[in-house]
Amino acid sequence: MDDQNKNLILATALSFLVILVWFFIFPPEEPVQQVANEATTSQPAADGTVLPPSAGLEGSTIEATTPQELRETALAAGDRITIETPRVEGSISLTGGRIDDLSLKDYRETLNEESDIVTLFSPVGSAHGYYALYGWVPGGNLTFDQVPSANTAWNLESGSELTVGSPVTLKWDNGAGLIFRRTIAIDENYMFDVTQTVENTTNAPIRAYPYSMLVRHGEPTDLKNFFILHEGIIRQSGEELTEIDYDDVQDFDIDTAERGHVEKEASAGNGWIGFTDHYWMSVLIPDAKQSFESVTKYVPGSDRYHTEMRLPVMEIAAGTTGKAHTQLYAGAKEWDTIRTYQRDGGVYKFLDSIDWGWFFFLTKPIFAVLHWLNTIIGNMGWSIIVLTLLIKALLLPLAYKSYVSMAKMKELQPEMEKLKESAGDDRQKMQQGMMKLYKDNKVNPAAGCLPILMQIPIFFSLYKVIFVTLELRHAPWVGWIKDLSAPDSSSLLNLWGILPFAGPEPGSIMALIFIGILPLILGVSMWLQQKLNPAPTDPTQAMIFAWMPWVFMFMLGSFASGLVLYWIANNVITFVQQYAIMRSQGYKPDLFGNIKSSFKRKPKVEE
Repeated sequence: MDDQNKNLILATALSFLVILVWFFIFPPEEPVQQVANEATTSQPAADGTVLPPSAGLEGSTIEATTPQELRETALAAGDRITIETPRVEGSISLTGGRIDDLSLKDYRETLNEESDIVTLFSPVGSAHGYYALYGWVPGGNLTFDQVPSANTAWNLESGSELTVGSPVTLKWDNGAGLIFRRTIAIDENYMFDVTQTVENTTNAPIRAYPYSMLVRHGEPTDLKNFFILHEGIIRQSGEELTEIDYDDVQDFDIDTAERGHVEKEASAGNGWIGFTDHYWMSVLIPDAKQSFESVTKYVPGSDRYHTEMRLPVMEIAAGTTGKAHTQLYAGAKEWDTIRTYQRDGGVYKFLDSIDWGWFFFLTKPIFAVLHWLNTIIGNMGWSIIVLTLLIKALLLPLAYKSYVSMAKMKELQPEMEKLKESAGDDRQKMQQGMMKLYKDNKVNPAAGCLPILMQIPIFFSLYKVIFVTLELRHAPWVGWIKDLSAPDSSSLLNLWGILPFAGPEPGSIMALIFIGILPLILGVSMWLQQKLNPAPTDPTQAMIFAWMPWVFMFMLGSFASGLVLYWIANNVITFVQQYAIMRSQGYKPDLFGNIKSSFKRKPKVEE
């Protein structure tokens, strides 16, 4: 087997390895260590500070038959303030002052235009409560009944509806000289501004700790559990970004004072913490230079996940007012919107809230270019094709050297055959002769597989971009391709829509077998690319190369159609490049002759 074929087989094996690793499945979850049921009041921590209260977060015993009925019943349980902006709708509960009802107007659950818009936050008592909670923890001589709790009945002091440019202010008087206010504003996208104040009308100073908290009851119902995507807790603390899966939170050490599995991280500033889903997230953000303690907690008794931001203690003198300001991002993980908050709003490294992965140095610029192309072209499918052209143009010098080397290798085939005959079984003589032949003709046998090896990280990075970025979700291309982030919806089972019945369900075994149009085109494009060269003389190699296009066709059939589209475009451009460069070097690929010879029946070898 000569070096060129060894390199091609190596490149093929590496490509298979990359594809197969994407099907890796995490091991099953381990049992969660249980702790005693939590009390309804908080206890002082070991350092003397007091922990945020848990009362009122346990849920309820509302009886309903569907998750939607649970949600509607929970929303009707108390007084509310409406949230209405061009991009979101929802409400704030006056019980606890919770931001616990939020839906995203620009996004629907499915491609069906009649499907429900995406719901982000839901109140306590719904099937999966998810909300933001704010408050003060008493310090010094204050007690819990002197500060607002999760069940405090707030009054609306100003404003009637939370809209862009029209904030609302909630008020609660504890009857003992302290007046608490909470002013909530929202911008035209997904950023809430929450300002908490406490007016001290007593004749003595007080101490209190402001906090903000995101609470999630149970894991999300649409959790992907796919290794290429992080879903769970995300935290930026200075220069360090931490991603924590839900099952990892359950493995934290138990803190008896906190009554749960807890991890704490002190930050001197430039940080944020929250929950991230596939396409949506909620993140608590302090002022840029504000020091804080971020807390991640799991409460087994009520299956709750917390991400908390605890600010330092405030000393509020008699006759003065203490103020704490934080922001809450609750919405879609839109690249352009998040970039604006990072660039203009001072949210440190906010773009890293999108899961760019290990190859961030490739995924970030690839998506930036793809997004820019889409703003010009207006179609993600065509943008992917143009992006492929740009990538191939960037790699053209490397491809040129590779194909020139391959063309020279073809010219050396007759001399290599003579060398094999003269060397016989003497492998050392064969190797020495081949190296001399390569050196005399200035041929690099490894150059042939370099473009394939370069494609592996690019392919993986583009797969990451297509899978994790919101901009590819429900993005159409042409005709039947309505969602580039989903597999090709057409199927061989109904002759790609010609026969009057539906194809198999996406993700099913039948869908993997009866592939769509794009995977079929992919297989054909790989097969044609192979036919630029004659089949290897070695029977084993010939069999591997004969099966490779069709194996890839079925393996990639369940991948996102945007990724398959990229691979097809890459194959077509590679075909043109290789043909043109080989012709320029005096080697004329016999495409039709190679195709014809591949269909000829091989004669049986007589024993």
